[in-house]
Amino acid sequence: MHLVKHLGDMPTAGTALEGTAPPSAADLQPMSDPDFSLTSASGPRRGFWWLVALGLVAVMAVVCATTFVVAWNRGLAQAQQAAGGRVDRYAANLKSTLDRYEYLPALVALHPFIHDLLANPTPANVDRANRYLREVNDRAHATATYVIAPSGKALAASNYNQPDSFVGAEYRFRPYFQQAAEGHVGRFYGIGITREEPGYYISQPVMQDGRVIGVTVVKLNLEWFGRASHDASEPVMVADENGVIFLSSVPAWQYRTVEPLTSKLQAQLEATRQYYRKQITPLPLQPEAPAFLRLTGRLPEGAELIRVGERTNATRYLQVSRDLVEPDWTLMYLTPVEPVMGAARSATVAAAFAFAFACLLLFYWRQRRLRMMEMLRSRRLLEAAYDQLERRVEDRTADLMATNEQLQHEIVDRTRAEAELRATQDELVQASKLAALGQMAAGITHELNQPLAALRTFSDNTRILLERGQHGAATDNLQAIADLTERMGKITAQLKLFAGRSRRKVVDVQVRVALDHTLALLRPRLGDVLVELHWRIPETEAVVRADELKLEQVLINLVGNALDAINANEPARAGRIDITIGPIEGAQAPSNQLSIAVRDNGPGIPPDAMPHLFEPFFTTKEIGQGLGLGLAISTSIARDFGGSLSAANVPGGGAQFTLTLVRADVTSAASL
Repeated sequence: MHLVKHLGDMPTAGTALEGTAPPSAADLQPMSDPDFSLTSASGPRRGFWWLVALGLVAVMAVVCATTFVVAWNRGLAQAQQAAGGRVDRYAANLKSTLDRYEYLPALVALHPFIHDLLANPTPANVDRANRYLREVNDRAHATATYVIAPSGKALAASNYNQPDSFVGAEYRFRPYFQQAAEGHVGRFYGIGITREEPGYYISQPVMQDGRVIGVTVVKLNLEWFGRASHDASEPVMVADENGVIFLSSVPAWQYRTVEPLTSKLQAQLEATRQYYRKQITPLPLQPEAPAFLRLTGRLPEGAELIRVGERTNATRYLQVSRDLVEPDWTLMYLTPVEPVMGAARSATVAAAFAFAFACLLLFYWRQRRLRMMEMLRSRRLLEAAYDQLERRVEDRTADLMATNEQLQHEIVDRTRAEAELRATQDELVQASKLAALGQMAAGITHELNQPLAALRTFSDNTRILLERGQHGAATDNLQAIADLTERMGKITAQLKLFAGRSRRKVVDVQVRVALDHTLALLRPRLGDVLVELHWRIPETEAVVRADELKLEQVLINLVGNALDAINANEPARAGRIDITIGPIEGAQAPSNQLSIAVRDNGPGIPPDAMPHLFEPFFTTKEIGQGLGLGLAISTSIARDFGGSLSAANVPGGGAQFTLTLVRADVTSAASL
């Protein structure tokens, strides 16, 4: 605000003097100077500007074309350099693999087992040579190693004990056999006639007294090379001396030719059965059109621009090749040039934008010059408006001060409300703690009812047994009382699962043992109730991952609830409880889970109670007979061990509770 006032005090031309009248509308008219106004240009001047615009368009076209050619050539050179490094690595990797096995057939040809076999192919010599070849082949990690007699028949092979063994096969027609039979090293890539698997064959003659008495051959599987390219968009392929692509990272290009085969070469391939049962067809590799090359400039040395496909818009590749010596193969690496083309387009667009930006900057500079002249004329109006702005600022400042004072009062009120809220939250936390303590006390009372009843029964029985002098039985009852006491201690320590999670102790638990303990605890209540166990799997395999005490707690709750339901039956109806143990039924049921179903013939579960059955403190029993925590605790225990607990009414009356748990490994459970 003060800076503007200082500017208004500066003595400039056209500034209103003190005591003069405010600027009139005539003073604010736009400038009419023909040197700075575009609208006042004459007809010839407009023609001049049209020529300037056409010249700028022509210059932009030249800049864009030059940028595209330079960016294309630079990107192509970089792509050729990167592709050359990759193709050199692939060639070195392939060559090192071939050289590593180059001397293996020669070493095999020197072994006396091979000479004995070729001199006298008895069964003993054949068996000894087979075992030797298998050992050599396993140690060298080759595909196959075999020995061929001068007649062309394979006498021994490393795969002699396999159904598709090379033993007995004829190889007279193979070039690698013919070359070795003439005393030279044979190298050949083709598809095997026995297994129909492609491979690279290296053969060596077996010499004795200056003559060839046999041929040793090592076969290598080179299919791994076709999968060596980590990027499917940059194919790698290897062609033989005839131009047939026998290795390729693109499966559809394998066994295709770089150029059409002559009738002589086709006849030669059929005679040697080099590519057994494969249809050899040309791969549509088209060199790039000369017009495109003239447009973009020459290619880097050692590179070739090709298209794969008959269409003119087919994918363009930069092909970099390397020739291998022994064998006479050609390794070709194709890298797509679309990224180079995209980079050249982007550079061209960037150059066009830069040129357009420069033109716009020049136009902006001229317009700004005109605007500055207009601002000099408008300055007097701005000075008059500054005073009005200052008055408005003062009024606004007063409003802001009033608003600020109001906000201060609101902050004080909110701080007080937040303090009251924190106090209320503390009271709620304390109330939640007291509720949790009450829930724990109720849960402990519920879980200890059954052991206490069993303790009473065992103590009464012990007193009677002592009166009768049956000290052995009394001792057993006392031991049972001690076990129950220990169990009650564990219950009080572990019933915290319902209120909060504790550390689990998951072991392999035999369901039969847990059921025996459960029925022993509930024996006083069973009375005349008929209890039947049904096993759909052997008892030795009914082992689950759980805690034995907690599993017994769940079973006590389920069987106890069944007994309570049976007591509600009519007097004439006998009580019955069926316990079924087996795998979960159903096509989609998991095989690693076990179900324990407890079924009674009571009146069943009322429909209105079914949705709330597993809620804490919900019970259908009369007051004083239950707290409604048994099923809630059982559900928490089952869920803690990766299982579940469900309930349903069964046809004919009664209810069924199904406990699902994770089965333990049968092998480890057998050692329990």
